[in-house]
Amino acid sequence: MLDVGGTHVKIGVSNRKDVVKFESGPTLTPAAMVDQVKNATAGWKYDAVAIGYPGPVLHGRPVAEPHNLGVGWLGFDFQKGFGKPVELVNDAAMQALGSYEGGRMLFLGLGTGLGSAMIVDGDLEPMELAHLPYKKGRTYEDYVGLRGLERLGKKRWARHVFAVVEKLKAALEADYVVLGGGNAKLLRELPPGARLGENSNALKGGIRLFQQRVK
Repeated sequence: MLDVGGTHVKIGVSNRKDVVKFESGPTLTPAAMVDQVKNATAGWKYDAVAIGYPGPVLHGRPVAEPHNLGVGWLGFDFQKGFGKPVELVNDAAMQALGSYEGGRMLFLGLGTGLGSAMIVDGDLEPMELAHLPYKKGRTYEDYVGLRGLERLGKKRWARHVFAVVEKLKAALEADYVVLGGGNAKLLRELPPGARLGENSNALKGGIRLFQQRVK
């Protein structure tokens, strides 16, 4: 399982408890990512690779370059790079798969950007809410992503997280909201109807990618 984020790439396998990570950032290309993953996992045994990608994905392929990484992701042959079967989805979708506990769940990833996905009665629907207009000519990501946290400070940022959760939960008629991503842990309180995701959920979601349907 690879959770590719704008700050780090996290690596885990189903038969190991430890998770390895290395820094990503705006210069990371897919070829460099594959090389670093291979180096970090030398000696590991695995049969397939699940990749959570920080951008829109259609039919298992990226359809846009990631906002917070290097270039070259469109058209890159990940299966050839790893020499294993590969399943690739949006990174928020992978986290959502591992967080799902039935019903209508909205997942929001509070990290470098804003990841989003929804699962309704077991059916996964990746979403791209981050760059929709939110307030004062800025997007949702501008307020609740890392840029918003740095611009607004933790207290004001948290107020916008509450407002965004309330707005999106109502609009999408979600039964509950799961907040994941590295910055979710900065919240001293959680919005009504929301719970925190767990870091291990990305690994669980990666395993579920190879199942036809979430149970």
